[in-house]
Amino acid sequence: MAAADSPSAALRRRDLCSRGIRLAGKMRADVVDLLDAYVEQQGLDASASVAAVEGVPLAAVERWDEQTGTQRLLENLAAYRAFRALLAQMLEEQREQLGEADAGLGRALAAVLLQVSAFAYHLEELLRLESRGVPGEEGDGPPPPPRLSLFEQKLRGLGVLRELAQWAVRSVRDLRQLAKPSPATGAAPGLAESP
Repeated sequence: MAAADSPSAALRRRDLCSRGIRLAGKMRADVVDLLDAYVEQQGLDASASVAAVEGVPLAAVERWDEQTGTQRLLENLAAYRAFRALLAQMLEEQREQLGEADAGLGRALAAVLLQVSAFAYHLEELLRLESRGVPGEEGDGPPPPPRLSLFEQKLRGLGVLRELAQWAVRSVRDLRQLAKPSPATGAAPGLAESP
């Protein structure tokens, strides 16, 4: 872990956190735009209440301030891996439902899927920097849900996109916390020690 405590590692961590914050901010903006297009294209009410969707990680966390930097990164990584699988499933369903009737929505979903994949890779880089092992992916994400009606698929998609937008906000908050310099040394705190 000595390498993770070096000034060059602290600088690299801060740089990775800054880039991650920009990526998450751009992703959130794109997800919000996609959410608007999705609601309109699917004929949903933007204020529709969606119960918790199975397999969708919740961004809310109890005692957020007590989490270590490593816990934050690992939770973010697990969430974005799950979103990658969920978005791929949504994209497939979108193609089945509409074919090429609304290629714009399909392209927007594919673009967000790429951003989620890139962000997951970015989180893996941060974990590697800290000499932490990157956990392997268990399977290909969440198990496929039972066959849903078209309306249920639409509501699940709405829930996925809403929660992804919340995760982007949480990720920015987590990365800002990780990038904060340690008051004692002036360097960014090690991930295990950060609050």
